[in-house]
Amino acid sequence: MSEQTEPSGASALREPSEAPQRREVPRDRAFFGHPMGLFTLFNTELWERFSYYGMRAILLFYLTDSVANGGLGLDDTLGAAMVAAYGTGVYLLSVVGGWLADRVIGARRSVLYGGIVIAAGHVALTIPSAGFSYLGIGLVALGTGLLKPNVSSMVGELYGREDPRRDSAFSIFYMGINIGSLAAPLVVGLARSIGGYHAGFAVAAVGMGIALVFFVLGRRLLGGAGDVAPNPLTAADRPAVTRMILVVVLGVLVAVAVAWVVSGGFGPATFVDALSYLALVAPVATLWVMFRSPKVTDHERSRLRAYVPLFVAATLFWMIFEQAASTLAQYAESRTDLEVLGTTLSPELFQSINPALIILLAPVFAWLWVRLDDRPPTAVKFAIGLTFAALSFVFLAGMSAVFADTKSPPWVLGGVYLLQTIGELCLSPVGLAATTLLAPKAFRGQAMALWFLAPAAGNAITAQLVQATEGASDTAYFGGIGLVALVFAGAMFAIAPWVTRHIRAGAESDAEAALQR
Repeated sequence: MSEQTEPSGASALREPSEAPQRREVPRDRAFFGHPMGLFTLFNTELWERFSYYGMRAILLFYLTDSVANGGLGLDDTLGAAMVAAYGTGVYLLSVVGGWLADRVIGARRSVLYGGIVIAAGHVALTIPSAGFSYLGIGLVALGTGLLKPNVSSMVGELYGREDPRRDSAFSIFYMGINIGSLAAPLVVGLARSIGGYHAGFAVAAVGMGIALVFFVLGRRLLGGAGDVAPNPLTAADRPAVTRMILVVVLGVLVAVAVAWVVSGGFGPATFVDALSYLALVAPVATLWVMFRSPKVTDHERSRLRAYVPLFVAATLFWMIFEQAASTLAQYAESRTDLEVLGTTLSPELFQSINPALIILLAPVFAWLWVRLDDRPPTAVKFAIGLTFAALSFVFLAGMSAVFADTKSPPWVLGGVYLLQTIGELCLSPVGLAATTLLAPKAFRGQAMALWFLAPAAGNAITAQLVQATEGASDTAYFGGIGLVALVFAGAMFAIAPWVTRHIRAGAESDAEAALQR
């Protein structure tokens, strides 16, 4: 996060308009009508997501499997809560990555250093030791926080604010994410079946190494995107930054202390609860800093007001969607019939359904947004996305009741992932594009980090729900969440005109305002 007040004196922070301008992007239409820099970022994110989703595909099973089978032996409820907390940590640390990119090292270096830390984390996970496993999980979370928000913000830097290719570019970029996500559970799951959990983690380490190679070799195609911190620190900033760091450290200590009191001791559950509290407070604090900053103009504040309900809708969407690695993974393992035509499916396989559907449908949606001239407005797309996510859980609740006395067929989870994928394509790439468009210039990296705090908060809610509803039936659990999300989706449809008006009011040109119809 940035400091709350602007320092005075001759060495005060530069205004956003004084930030250095990047060079012209080379080969502006060489990659399917887009800059070749998109190709570099596409491949970097593809292989980084391969490593991340490969590790995530087997993480729950590793945590909850018996020690005799090579796992850590945690109970199912705590394992699911820890996976959700891990997802919280990954996205919570994106605040750190966004701040460092904005104020210190720029987006490109943040991506590079993050990739190196992720690779080190995956290597640690290859060592058969509980201590190295927890170290590896922590390093992957830290490295992803450095990398994830900034590679996405660099995609936005390749395009002018009025460039109609922006949504299409993020749909293409999103397809790269899902190519990696599709291959990861299949390859890592195969490696796990042959050589155990640590062999699977080794494959994830190789994927991250390939991502680093693409990023380093493709730097010249980025046209300087991400080279310079847009809001660099000066000597006058040191007191404010010191105060900010002290506040953050104090906040972490308070969260741990509260979690300690609530859980009645110090253990894995304390860690889960502390992360949950931080994830729920962090986006509120980040938005508060942005609204109060003198570097944010009135136009930018109008855009921020519009962003708040979009953020809430995204949080609820990711609360549902991110359960693929926790409650849905448990459903695949224990409540799904894995015998198909004499073949036993691995539970990891179901986590490849969503990216496979994304690969098939992302080009269709990219074409659709261009064909519709980017209609409907962003807020309506968010409402549609949340509606489909909510319906996926309502559907799963109904099917779990129908198959209450037996295991459900594989097509049930297939239907869940189909509904979630349609919702994802309406909300996620559109949300990435909207964040780069609505972000205040002085908070570009942090605004992208704020976008990734939505899944952090969603995972935090899941971590609490899993523990609070222990023993509840699948029908009650999934049905309750789905119905609540449907109510919020209806509210999002109702306030969509208000959101659109504020986005238009915050536009920096008539052409930009016209994009919101």
